[in-house]
Amino acid sequence: MFKFIVRRLLLSVVIFFFAMFLIYTLIYNLPSSYVETTARELAAASSKMGGKTYKQWLDQLNEQYGMNKGVVRGYFTWLGSAVKGEFGTSWKWNMPCTEKFSSCIWNSFFLGLISFIFEIIIAIPLGVLAARKQYSITDYTVTCVSLIGISLPTFFVATLLKLIFAVKLRWFDISGMHSRNYIAENATQLETILDIAKHFVLPAITLIVISIGGLMRYTRTNMLEVLNADYIRTARAKGLPESKVIGYHAFRNTLIPVVTILGGSLPGLFSGALITETLFAIDGIGYASYYSMVGGDIPFTMFYLSLMSVLTLLGNLISDILYAVVDPRVRVN
Repeated sequence: MFKFIVRRLLLSVVIFFFAMFLIYTLIYNLPSSYVETTARELAAASSKMGGKTYKQWLDQLNEQYGMNKGVVRGYFTWLGSAVKGEFGTSWKWNMPCTEKFSSCIWNSFFLGLISFIFEIIIAIPLGVLAARKQYSITDYTVTCVSLIGISLPTFFVATLLKLIFAVKLRWFDISGMHSRNYIAENATQLETILDIAKHFVLPAITLIVISIGGLMRYTRTNMLEVLNADYIRTARAKGLPESKVIGYHAFRNTLIPVVTILGGSLPGLFSGALITETLFAIDGIGYASYYSMVGGDIPFTMFYLSLMSVLTLLGNLISDILYAVVDPRVRVN
């Protein structure tokens, strides 16, 4: 197992190298020069104080991010700084990329964690129930709900929830992380937490609705496969109670592939929900990355895409390890 992990880590480094090279090449060849725009804005802001000229800012930014050295040399310039943890200053947020990440990551993490927990609580039991009652009304209902969840786009679910609960019922605000009458100086820590939690309800429901469908279908399919296995028929022939057959024999083996899927989802808690956070104006890493991309913030965009690449590779590694851990029949050669 140790040798397997080492090999996978080395392979992940190679994949990361080429993935980021592809991303850097795409950003390098953007049709409009965001570097020139940023240099012009910085020169205008500093002109009143006798600061650098547009040409000086342009040269500094091009040198800092390797935009004046060609794709290959420029990429190695960026990579050398990234390896040292130096991703530069965000043009959009006017602070170091890592500092902006630290200030907003926990909003994304808690939102993702809440959605992740409810996804497991809802999807897995319903998937098992649908498999146990195959071709019944329950099965058709669960299948219909899962297909709806898979098919609906995020923006539609978010807009529908806003219309019902924010506009019609007025139970929640349309967007943001604080209420209209919230005053930070007068609010206690508990009031602040409760106010933020209230604004997390609709985004969390959105994430749950669009994510439970796939896990529900996956659980149902695996449960049906297990229920048709020979050892399940043997367990029933021995006279074991149905609850023990399902809960002990079938469910444990159903969880083997499900656990690997969930293990691969764990790093996603730190990548943020770009569309959902943007629609509800939740100050998370997804929200920050969206407006950075739209505004041509090359430093933060490169930082975010680097983070996404690392989390994706880490998720795949966790899935492989968990599959070998939970299933004793699997051995790594």
